[in-house]
Amino acid sequence: MCSRRGISDDDAAAFHAAVGGVKRLHDDRVRAPASRPPARPRAQPVAQAVSDALLPDGLDERAPGVAERQYFARPGVQQRVLHRLTRGRIPVRDEIDLHGMRVDGARTALARFLAECERRKLRCVRIVTGKGFGSPDAAPVLKAQVDRWLRLRPQVLAFCSATVRDGGTGAVYVLLRRRDEAA
Repeated sequence: MCSRRGISDDDAAAFHAAVGGVKRLHDDRVRAPASRPPARPRAQPVAQAVSDALLPDGLDERAPGVAERQYFARPGVQQRVLHRLTRGRIPVRDEIDLHGMRVDGARTALARFLAECERRKLRCVRIVTGKGFGSPDAAPVLKAQVDRWLRLRPQVLAFCSATVRDGGTGAVYVLLRRRDEAA
């Protein structure tokens, strides 16, 4: 006769005779706690955040248009990392939405956000600028400004337009240098 696992009674008896003196071990493994995101630090005063990032106004002649994809990478960033960034395969740890903000408000918000990301040692974040359809002449003012500001920040290693599911040409993935990395 066979047991429900397909082992004959003779085989089961032989197995129990062979391991009869063995005691079952208790599962004393320590369980790892569920990972939690790092705690958000206290916000720093606006003046400190803005003075840290004196970001200029004015549009660059190379400013991206409404449907144009954005792309920037500092020398030395590995191609494999850039490939993962452009495909949206690096986990986004935080994001800021600048939709509807004026340039001054967006500059302050972006400076605060990047300073906070640096303190939290975040690697990849998303910045949503919109495509500029609501601005005069449907020109992407914030998109162009953010493109310029990010290029000026030494902590920004690379950025590119997000995938369609994350905002397409109205958002960018930003790869940040960790504080402990060499400049």
